[in-house]
Amino acid sequence: MSTVATVPVPELPHLANPDVNPSFTKGVFLGEIREDLVFPFPVLADEEREALRMIVDSFRAFARDHVDSKRLDHDGSFSDDVRTGMAELGLMGLNIPEQYGGFGASSKVFNRVFGEIGATDPALCVYFGAHQSIGCKGIALFGSEDQKQRWLPRCASGETVAAFCLTEPGSGSDAQAMTTTAVPDSAGTHYVLDGTKIWISNAGYAGVFTVFAKVPVEIDGVRKQRVTAFIVDAHAAGISLGQAEQKMGIKASDTRTVTFDGVRVPAEDRLGDVGHGFKIALEILNSGRLGLAAASSRGARTVMGIALAHAKQREQFGRPIGSFEMIQHKVALNAAETYAADSAWMLTAGMVDRGGVDFSLETAACKIFASELAYRAANDALQIAGGIGYSKEYPYEQAVRDARINLIFEGTNEILRALIALSALQQPGERLRELGKAFRDPLHSIGAIGSYVAGRAKRQVTKPQFTRVHAALAREAAMVAANIHSLGLAIDALLRRHGKAIIERQFHQQRLANIAIEVYHSVAVLSRTTWELERAGVDGADAELDCARVFVPAAMRRARRQIRALRTNQDARNKAIAERALESGSLAPESPTDR
Repeated sequence: MSTVATVPVPELPHLANPDVNPSFTKGVFLGEIREDLVFPFPVLADEEREALRMIVDSFRAFARDHVDSKRLDHDGSFSDDVRTGMAELGLMGLNIPEQYGGFGASSKVFNRVFGEIGATDPALCVYFGAHQSIGCKGIALFGSEDQKQRWLPRCASGETVAAFCLTEPGSGSDAQAMTTTAVPDSAGTHYVLDGTKIWISNAGYAGVFTVFAKVPVEIDGVRKQRVTAFIVDAHAAGISLGQAEQKMGIKASDTRTVTFDGVRVPAEDRLGDVGHGFKIALEILNSGRLGLAAASSRGARTVMGIALAHAKQREQFGRPIGSFEMIQHKVALNAAETYAADSAWMLTAGMVDRGGVDFSLETAACKIFASELAYRAANDALQIAGGIGYSKEYPYEQAVRDARINLIFEGTNEILRALIALSALQQPGERLRELGKAFRDPLHSIGAIGSYVAGRAKRQVTKPQFTRVHAALAREAAMVAANIHSLGLAIDALLRRHGKAIIERQFHQQRLANIAIEVYHSVAVLSRTTWELERAGVDGADAELDCARVFVPAAMRRARRQIRALRTNQDARNKAIAERALESGSLAPESPTDR
């Protein structure tokens, strides 16, 4: 007979700690500008800069001799010298604390290196990131001292490769739907793990898994299942691996199904308390998303760099194609957006290093923006290349295939948009809920009602302002502030109109998330460009200033359209078209030729 754990399931403090720490994006949804969270722009200390330069230079020298991206794509696997070289460079322990054999890199340094590896070969980046950003990250963040001492030194040296096991055949973005179980044995010394995990990066190399499973618990006399995290020896009896997946891109990355059949996991290898698995998973993924953003941004820069060289030497109609404005438009747009993506991930990395800030929505925003940028940039580069871009002889088509996964990795961009919108709506929603309670007993709630009315009137009249943006960016700062003000008012109206039903209004959720993403990246650009201007002056930062003056107005125009669409839109017709297509199985009404 197995025993059922009886646990209180207390709240788990974690790195972002959204219940306690302030969030810039959540403030935006309240119509506020929390400048202290985004100014001054975070920069590397001198010793960090020197260390980063040495790491990047060493990796580039190694990659020149050992990392042939085209060959890796063809072979669909890494050679031993690639994996050994990564370990010998110390990269497998880059963000593992020094006391456990790692380098202890800051978030700024780690994510810049992440970006360098991603720009060199995306599959190698997955190997690196699946190991550190998510594979052993849970041990570093939430492990006991004993767990850290047993596992992290081996992970840091590269002797042990880590992998992260969350997704299941019937449980993707909805992690709570998982069916993998971990049942304590009668002696209480082990858990018996059963279930299947899919799309597990590094599975074929892994020596340790971070696995999420449901544990039976009894709370107030009621038997329930609670998601819990475990550290699992990948060589334990009862673990089997599927064949390596045949993927569209990142082919050298080893991705497999992992099956657990009666695997005995020592109780001391439970990670955190019973019932804390879901929060642990979210915190781990917060970290991984920032790395994906940095890698996507550097990848966009790299593939467009290849296209720029082609556009300079390829001539048509007697002149280089780079002299034509349609090509220049693609170049300028990608340049401005890459500048914004870099600004945002660096600003967010500064929040991580600083501590005491809830950065959970910012990492999601960075991942969404940069992954979509990388895919567009790869397509634009291929288009600039023309016919040769479609040939396997050139790097463009592989770049398109490799970039595509980032829109799905570590939370699909659709799920992350819902996360941003619904998380950021909680605080304004709570304000209205309290107001509703007050109106049920108005005679005893005059103060609460009056406070809300006064606050709402103040929000309508008083617009937030930036006080720390450089004077050269005053116009752009005013645009961002105006949209933040409009968003705060629009959310108030939206919640009064829909109440709890907003949970089902994903057309609106998408708009709200898109606004938040545009605002955050614009603020990151303002913060970074202010630092550049203060450091080098207007003449010395003309390239940065041009990028800011292109990106921010364009982003704010997009944001204004989304805010207007919260009131006036085609949602009913869009829903009707989609439901008709889903019901009939036919996308649109047939052409007259086929009737």
